[in-house]
Amino acid sequence: MTVRRVMGVETEYGISVPGDPGANPMVLSGHVVNAYASTHGVRSGRAAWDYADEAPLRDARGFEMGRGVADPSQLTDVEDPTLANVVLTNGARLYVDHAHPEYSSPEVTTPRDAVRWDRAGELVMLESVRRLAASPGEPGVNLYKNNTDGKGASYGTHENYLMRRETPFAEVVRHLIPFFVARQAMCGSGRVGIGQDSRTAGYQLSQRADFFEVEVGLETTLKRPIINTRDEPHAVADLYRRLHVIIGDANHGDVANLLKLGTTSLVLAMVEDGAVGRDLTLDKPVATLHAISHDPTLRTTATLRDGRTLTAVQLLWEYFHAAASYLEQRGHTAADDPDTAEVMGLWESVLTRLERDPMECAADLDWVAKLSLLEGYRERDGLSWGDPRLRAIDIQWSDVRPEKGLFHRLRERGRITRLVEDPLVADAVTQPPTDTRAWFRGKCLEKFAPQIAAASWDSVIFDVPGRHALQRVPMLEPLRGTQAHVGEIMDRSPDVVTLLRELDAAAG
Repeated sequence: MTVRRVMGVETEYGISVPGDPGANPMVLSGHVVNAYASTHGVRSGRAAWDYADEAPLRDARGFEMGRGVADPSQLTDVEDPTLANVVLTNGARLYVDHAHPEYSSPEVTTPRDAVRWDRAGELVMLESVRRLAASPGEPGVNLYKNNTDGKGASYGTHENYLMRRETPFAEVVRHLIPFFVARQAMCGSGRVGIGQDSRTAGYQLSQRADFFEVEVGLETTLKRPIINTRDEPHAVADLYRRLHVIIGDANHGDVANLLKLGTTSLVLAMVEDGAVGRDLTLDKPVATLHAISHDPTLRTTATLRDGRTLTAVQLLWEYFHAAASYLEQRGHTAADDPDTAEVMGLWESVLTRLERDPMECAADLDWVAKLSLLEGYRERDGLSWGDPRLRAIDIQWSDVRPEKGLFHRLRERGRITRLVEDPLVADAVTQPPTDTRAWFRGKCLEKFAPQIAAASWDSVIFDVPGRHALQRVPMLEPLRGTQAHVGEIMDRSPDVVTLLRELDAAAG
């Protein structure tokens, strides 16, 4: 009944080498991962990824796709050929995914922590860029926290939410499709160009919207669906489902990012409890997704199956009022749950301002902040939306280097709202969340890295001196392995042998 649940964010970063458009992106991405991992004592081949429980072709609709008919990009359970696939001391995964460096944040339990550890990934990527630039013989690589190169390629920012297995998946689909279609009005990161290859001049709300072609499906890199059906919980399968959301944009701003995660978590809570209320099923969801994204005035309407027409903001108001009623009926108070109160307060404030004048949200929403900046250039230099200089500015907006990235410059000038202060983000680069199993994973990497053969979201595998077989510690319950749960055991274990003995005794 709150925004609190196990969640996390995966972000693939755009990559380029100035002056070398033909550079191999997979090799470059491997350099990025290894540049960071090698300098922090995490080498590829040690503390690598455990693929034992991966099942990327299992579908939430009750079947499993055959490997022979799957696109190669769907086979994420195959060992990375670049060997650039490591686990970090903050519990995150850093690896090469579809020829992009990807940072997958550790599991957290609040939207604010999700923002914090997602931003930590920006610092990880920044350090890699700087180390490569300072290394003789290494290519100078630029990284961008965005979702398209503007020439037809798209790469993902995926959200993950743990939810109850017993919830009928059809209900998830029915209630989340309209929400995701409308959500871009709050959480889009803005894009110059219309269409997958930006062939039409203009500006739109979302970087990802034009790349979605179907309502429901298993794929993530082709025929992208609004609702992804991958059924890979990384947890106790009988109890949990991991909702894998692929339709979101890469957000820089704290407010938009927190709203993306917090409002989605609340809607999921209502779906789980059967409390969404009115049916908001859309007549043509995919076409409506595109049309709403293409209209930064927010006047485009969506036609519901019951005949009503609502703008994206009006649709979001429907969800907001349903959430407010849901919380009130369950006796929710801000004092008891400040995380939910924060999300509800920001949600109401943003919708109110979007309805009045979207530009009032320039400090809080990525797409509005970017549009405000671009309009300044357009007015100053008389630029049309088809001018290639605006596309260049769009790319530069997302550069991870603070001296180059235009978003970073705005934030340093106080023009962007901060919810998470920089010292907390810097700490999250090396420290894991304390209230999920990520704490155990991260602390094992910090304390026992030489003895860790591999790890994953739901396991740590130790190579114990004197034992012939590897020792696998399963972690199928995401809310165990926390500091409160195993902190004392970790503190009193000087070596892996002691740690495993103490864990066995505690479990026994």
